[in-house]
Amino acid sequence: MNRSMHFRRDMIFLSFILPAFLGYLVFYLYPMLSTFMYSFTDWTGYKPAIHFVGLKNFVKLFHDEDVTIGIKNSVIYAISMTILQNGLAIPLAVALHRKLRTRNLLRTVFFAPAVLSPMVVGFLWGYLMSSTDHGLINQLLMNFGFHQVNWLGNPKLALYSVILTQGWQWTGYAMVIYLANLQGISKELYESSGIDGANGWQKFWHITLPMLIPSITFNTVMSMIGGLKVFDVIFAMTNGGPGHSTETIVMTLLSKGITQAQYGYGSAFAVVFSLMIMLIAFTQLTVLKRWEEKLF
Repeated sequence: MNRSMHFRRDMIFLSFILPAFLGYLVFYLYPMLSTFMYSFTDWTGYKPAIHFVGLKNFVKLFHDEDVTIGIKNSVIYAISMTILQNGLAIPLAVALHRKLRTRNLLRTVFFAPAVLSPMVVGFLWGYLMSSTDHGLINQLLMNFGFHQVNWLGNPKLALYSVILTQGWQWTGYAMVIYLANLQGISKELYESSGIDGANGWQKFWHITLPMLIPSITFNTVMSMIGGLKVFDVIFAMTNGGPGHSTETIVMTLLSKGITQAQYGYGSAFAVVFSLMIMLIAFTQLTVLKRWEEKLF
């Protein structure tokens, strides 16, 4: 093959990569770099005047009570979601891995909420949890003699009500990943342990759970990152209220950056938030990887 043909072949390959690369530059790299640049300015997002303020925005972040509340709510949400989602998905996957006649139907039923838009789920559950006479859950409680519960209007309950809603939506998604992992475990391992006298719990603890560790690592990292970034479902159900009891990092960031016209300050918040997610994900991966190596 001569040089001309090599060049033509490389140009053909490049023509396939170029659209995706341009999209990456315009929609990912440029906004990321410009956000980092604006984080050192006092730009409002509307006026053309921009002044360099150094680290002032970053220092201000550590004294902003709204930021502290947003971080606290997001961390509670992310940790609770990770525990709830994976704590339900593993036993559900193990149960639906067995030879049940209805297992395909049940798998579909449990996975179905994951294909819905979080906004739709938020409005749906906001309606079901309503404290008015239209709230189906409260109607059921009262029919059984219980008192009405203000699921979304009580500051102590609102965040956990949203967590339950998201647990309902995403447990099926995690279950599918565990099911795929379970299908790769050799049946000979279970047969050998059965010959040695192992019962069901011992088989789960010594075979199933260690073999699920790659899926546990993936699901917990994704749950934690998704939980920290949550916005849509909370916006639909409570809009951050009552008070600031369900306001998360992303809602605080949008409020500061756009609603209050502090684009420079909001950019500094976005930079710190991105670093925080990277640090948490890196720590999780390191700890879980060491656990995995210790078991194998």
